[in-house]
Amino acid sequence: MLEEIVGSTWHRFITRRAEKQYPEATVYLEEVRHTAGIFFRALGGEGGLCVESATDSEVHARRSLIQRIAGMGDKTQYAWRDEETLRLPESIAIFPERQHNLDLYLWLTAISVITVNKDNWIERNQFRTLETLKIWPGLQSRYDDLLEAHLVQRPDPGSLSDREARQEQAIRLALLNPSDNITLEYAKRPPQPVVLWLHPSPPPIEFNPGKPPADPDFSDDEEKKDRSESDKKDQKKRKQGNRTDMPEGNDGLMSFRLESLWSWAEFTKVDRTSTEDDDDDAMQTAEDMDNITVAQDSETIVSKIKLDLDLPACQFDDIVLGEGVPVDEWDYKKRALQKDHCRIIPMISRDTEATDLPKRLQAQARRIRRQFEILRPQRHWVSRQNDGTELDLESYINFLADRKHGHVNSDIPIYRDLRNETRDLSCLLLADLSLSTDAHISNTSRVIDVIRDSLFLFSEALSVTGERFALHGFSSRNRNHVRFSNIKEFDDHYNNDIRGYINAIRPGYYTRMGAAIRYASQLLEKEATSQKLLLILTDGKPNDLDKYEGHYGIEDTRQAILEAEKKGLQPFCVTIDEKAEDYLPYLFGANAYVLVKKAEELPTKLPILYMRLTR
Repeated sequence: MLEEIVGSTWHRFITRRAEKQYPEATVYLEEVRHTAGIFFRALGGEGGLCVESATDSEVHARRSLIQRIAGMGDKTQYAWRDEETLRLPESIAIFPERQHNLDLYLWLTAISVITVNKDNWIERNQFRTLETLKIWPGLQSRYDDLLEAHLVQRPDPGSLSDREARQEQAIRLALLNPSDNITLEYAKRPPQPVVLWLHPSPPPIEFNPGKPPADPDFSDDEEKKDRSESDKKDQKKRKQGNRTDMPEGNDGLMSFRLESLWSWAEFTKVDRTSTEDDDDDAMQTAEDMDNITVAQDSETIVSKIKLDLDLPACQFDDIVLGEGVPVDEWDYKKRALQKDHCRIIPMISRDTEATDLPKRLQAQARRIRRQFEILRPQRHWVSRQNDGTELDLESYINFLADRKHGHVNSDIPIYRDLRNETRDLSCLLLADLSLSTDAHISNTSRVIDVIRDSLFLFSEALSVTGERFALHGFSSRNRNHVRFSNIKEFDDHYNNDIRGYINAIRPGYYTRMGAAIRYASQLLEKEATSQKLLLILTDGKPNDLDKYEGHYGIEDTRQAILEAEKKGLQPFCVTIDEKAEDYLPYLFGANAYVLVKKAEELPTKLPILYMRLTR
């Protein structure tokens, strides 16, 4: 006990002395992630980029004795960007004033917009600084304040060796005069990190322990299928990673006591990456590691996940309707539509039986139907009509009075008519049926179960109003096989047969959302109503086996939504993806999506949301 008290006291003392940051002024990335994304796009940055936390990078600059004793000051987080993501530090507490730390986030975001092709990292950052201040001079005052605060914190050249002092003077000159050509001399130790600049050498590979690296032999959705609720530990802090060959497992440590030589021996794998201890907390281990090495072991991976080639036989798969429908796809790099690049495969469930509404939903369905009865078409009198079923007495009396006073107008409408008050509306609900919907949200239900219940209650609600609606689902295997499930078409009457099709939905494969939206838009566009709502129900980002993963899929989906809006449709997205706010505002706009944080509440919230959208 005494050793623990002394140890903890020493740790607090030495870390406080070595700490060069200001915890009370910390600004976290989660606080500014949304603002940084908007700011980046407002300055002309690519709209599809996500804002993520950066990885730890080693710092080999000179550290003080206290820092070396405390084991601090050897790591930092630089800002940088790649083709798909803007990386910013997980938190910034460099300056004593919180506003300066917040301004540093915005400054790093601003210079990330500028692209430059220069080999020297100082020249790259000088060019970014010059261009940023030239294009957006309003940032000059913030930059000056940050520069003044940063120069105060940089080491005094007088306290360094000759070569290190010349390095530090060169860095200071580059900061004060970005237009000067600066050459950095070699020294035993590199200079201290420049917090106002981007990463001097961004890591080529990153790995997030919460998500396995992309591999052509298996999918992210397949991995999600086998993940239970207890294993849903997300790793937000990104790690540097590299790949290596899987250890053979033949090298290890034979440990035994000499007196047990004739009784037993235990073989222990000392390679941390290949341990198989069931009690080991892999996520905690990942937290403690700065660099993670991953290897592909064909023997063990095959036993844990399903390959994409593991497809159901034709006699067990859904029924294919026709040869398929070609649809376009947007290539954001070429900035052009690829004509007939994808193929929609309309399908209908093979094993369906007419069924009643499940008993567990009947009470909720009754309540929702009562709410929707106010939208049911009602008969009412329409006055002042030129033709009608009977005279409008008020208009007729006014007509007689005007004629008596010599004001005769034969065009006065004096009839009224009994008409039905209906809403001129059609809705197509497009449900994401990718393999990720097979993930569990509780001990008793999966995402696909929640989607199924949502379709049931949604249909019960709209069947009361008499409005035209259709239900479809989609998933994909590649661009030539985008499965489009017909659950209910516009002209189908909602009955036990349709309930059977809803009951038969099941998880499919991947999420090529752009192609599905384009085909759904074609179906909805044919409706003769004045308002056309395209309601998209999903649980994740667009993805597929090929290059559709990442930025490509995001841009294609956004283009498909823009095409739908040009056709006069109203796209709206309902999602249960906790990370949806990172990409849905770019896809649908700030007011055309909603995040249902508790997935189990989706069935009851979806009909109410529809009522608000169409009121």
